Amino acid sequence: MKILMGTKNPGKIEGAKEAFEKYFENVEIEGVPVSSDVGDQPINEEIFEGAKNRVKNLKKYAKENNIEADFFVASEAGITNLLGGEWIDINAAVIEDKNGAQSVGTSQGFQVPDRYMDEIRATELGKVMDKIFKGQDLGKGKGGISFLTKDVISRIDLTRNAFIMALIKHINGDIWR
Repeated sequence: MKILMGTKNPGKIEGAKEAFEKYFENVEIEGVPVSSDVGDQPINEEIFEGAKNRVKNLKKYAKENNIEADFFVASEAGITNLLGGEWIDINAAVIEDKNGAQSVGTSQGFQVPDRYMDEIRATELGKVMDKIFKGQDLGKGKGGISFLTKDVISRIDLTRNAFIMALIKHINGDIWR
């Protein structure tokens, strides 16, 4: 099974691979860096918009380069305050199969302290987390969530869970469509 994913981020690729391997055999994921067409720090609706844009741009890339795939997938992390007013970081996953059936899912989220919100809006959560934890590119590996949960949950876990939620439509066939 060939999957194109709209990123080169190894943590996101591993999370998607783990999700697809729960339901499919011979999963091969190729990461392709494509634009989300949203800001560096997606907020609220931009989270899903960014993931959907990555899938759209990935399909365009595949067509231009004569690449066939069974699925086109993307994930986008962002912050939202639409769930009760508190700022929450979530991951959104979008999956589109070769026939055009699209689905979405999210990971569980974690609260972001208000005191960091101005700096996050000006840059992005990953850069603020790097500063707090004195790391570099935490988002490329286990992620800042690994530090926050004392290695109980990683970026890979969040991405995997978002993709499992998005796969519900694809693994349940007609009963879900």
